[in-house]
Amino acid sequence: MGQTYIPADRQTRIQNLIKEKGVVKVLDLSRRFNVTELTIRRDLDVLEKQGILDRTHGGAILRHRMKTEPLYTEKDQINRLEKEAIGKKVNELVEKGDTLLVNTGSTTSQVLRHLTGKDLRVITSNANALLEVTDPDIELVLTGGVFRRQSNSLIGSLAHSVLEKVCGSRAIIGVDGLSIKFGLTTPIQQEAEVTRLMIERTQGPVVVAADHSKMGVVSNFVTAPIKKINILVTDAGIKPDFKKMIQELGIKVIIADDSP
Repeated sequence: MGQTYIPADRQTRIQNLIKEKGVVKVLDLSRRFNVTELTIRRDLDVLEKQGILDRTHGGAILRHRMKTEPLYTEKDQINRLEKEAIGKKVNELVEKGDTLLVNTGSTTSQVLRHLTGKDLRVITSNANALLEVTDPDIELVLTGGVFRRQSNSLIGSLAHSVLEKVCGSRAIIGVDGLSIKFGLTTPIQQEAEVTRLMIERTQGPVVVAADHSKMGVVSNFVTAPIKKINILVTDAGIKPDFKKMIQELGIKVIIADDSP
């Protein structure tokens, strides 16, 4: 017989485990603490109500809350090598003649930087595109709108009016958070609206470009449910269990290699 814990103590230990591992399974916890799976599910329900985790089929995943929005210049320096690798990998998915709908973000800026020819048209709300898209064979269209300096993004009704008149063949979307339960999230409502419209105006696959630090993060506004994603391009830092959960939803996960 294993050691017996009172519920509060057991829940604290579960909380420590999920912070360490990122993902926990009901069956594993039941065996570890020598209690029924029903008891563990009740513990997980309590922790979910406290905002510590999100329940999943057969377990739970750590919830990271994005409390404030960092400046674009700060975000651009976080996991930069991984983002560069993701940008290069996304370019491999692009096909000749594509019309790409690309939102704002430090990772999508890397995507724009590494795009090459192929008779592409890029329609974007990312103001960095003016500097990042250097290939003369790429037709660049900015959505227009109100310039939001904090994130180098274009937002508002002018951006919406342009997007409502186009049909993209592929959407390339950056996120502030990617959660199994809450989907794609961002701290800014206006940016969520622009990204949501891009996804709606895309006939082909929706590609999310996000490094591992965005996995399990939840921000203030939902852009789209996770089922809207077709492909996730990320780096090797993604937790194996989180990757498996994404794949079980029918989403293809591609790992970008940042080695020289």
